[in-house]
Amino acid sequence: MTLIATLATTGDNSASPYTDLTPAMTPVQALAESNRCLFCYDAPCIKACPTGIDIPAFIRSIATGNLKGAATTILSENIMGGTCGRVCPTETLCEQSCVRNRAEDRPVAIGRLQRHATDRLIDGEPAHPFARAAATGKRVAVVGAGPAGLSCAHRLATLGHEVTVFEAKAKSGGLNEYGLAPYKMADDFAQREVAFILGVGGIVVEHGRRLGADLSLDSLRADFDAVFLGVGLGANNRLGIPGEERAGVEDATAFIERVRQALPGQPPTVGRSVVVIGGGNTAVDAAIQAKRLGAEDVTLVYRRGRAQMGATAWEQELAQTEGVVLKTFAAPKEIGETGITFERTRLSDGKLSGTGETFTLQADMVLKAVGQKLSAEALGGLEVTGGKIAVDGSYRTTLPEVWAGGDCVATGEDLTVQSVQDGKLAALAIHSHLTA
Repeated sequence: MTLIATLATTGDNSASPYTDLTPAMTPVQALAESNRCLFCYDAPCIKACPTGIDIPAFIRSIATGNLKGAATTILSENIMGGTCGRVCPTETLCEQSCVRNRAEDRPVAIGRLQRHATDRLIDGEPAHPFARAAATGKRVAVVGAGPAGLSCAHRLATLGHEVTVFEAKAKSGGLNEYGLAPYKMADDFAQREVAFILGVGGIVVEHGRRLGADLSLDSLRADFDAVFLGVGLGANNRLGIPGEERAGVEDATAFIERVRQALPGQPPTVGRSVVVIGGGNTAVDAAIQAKRLGAEDVTLVYRRGRAQMGATAWEQELAQTEGVVLKTFAAPKEIGETGITFERTRLSDGKLSGTGETFTLQADMVLKAVGQKLSAEALGGLEVTGGKIAVDGSYRTTLPEVWAGGDCVATGEDLTVQSVQDGKLAALAIHSHLTA
């Protein structure tokens, strides 16, 4: 494969690579939408939210003009409610459970209302809505400044503990900063949200500090009263096929990071014919982003069917709307000079097998989105089960004084909202332990 021998132009793509996918609501729109809520008793939308936000309560606050109250209700349970209002798969969580689906076939736009309330508080409220409790004298180390780590740090700080967050990368935010496509996280929102979270006080972030490089669990356990690991899944799975090392082949996560960190007005170039391998949200993000950057042809190929894709039906439809071609039941076999060969597959009794029939797609850029895995090298002494750090019901690991949460543990789907919940609940468990 050539290294993007022919670069794409902007073509007929009308959308900017960095245009916000869903514009913010206007006050009039938010008022009208909030009045569609039935404010259900024992609301099913609350049960469907991993962080347990009182959704009818915050929507009622919007309907009565109390945006600060609405945002405080949200952020009290989900300190990253702004990000979740943008990227949470509400179509399979709270909005899927909305009773409005039964009569109108259209739920209340909970995600957009959540964004409407939180954005105004994060960007415009001079006083931080949360205050710290009296100092406990306890010090907690948090490894990883992603959603789980920041959620844990914020809750611990409000409870009076001193928190030091150790982050390997140059910026805080984790996947919110480095792993979500710009069209989902426009206008540098990830960093604005981080600044808001740290604004509560009592949290120090040290960047360029990686577990296993210049940090060890033993030293952290010796220096701090407790340790929380929010290390995520840092390693990408491989395809394991010939040609994977060719120029022009890249992990989709690395591609999205390059796009997110590019200088203003200098977006990365992409190939004319791009093939994305995978079926999850990262694959969809990479495919749409490549199309928005000017690729003429973008094809997303998944080895199973549409029903088995990790990306929701809404994400799949979005990809097609943006001009991405979806091909299913095809597994990559070899990456050649000018294209990639696939073998057609089939499902029989739940088992995937190849048919022996092959086809080749032309490609001058291949993006791999076949999942990530835990980097366990620096986790000596911790039990790892099924590729995740083993924790009990209170997020405690098998090492004394060490807790973990987020994508590195198996508590639910690998979503920002679940990571925030993990961090919050782990913080409460740590607080209980430190103040017992």
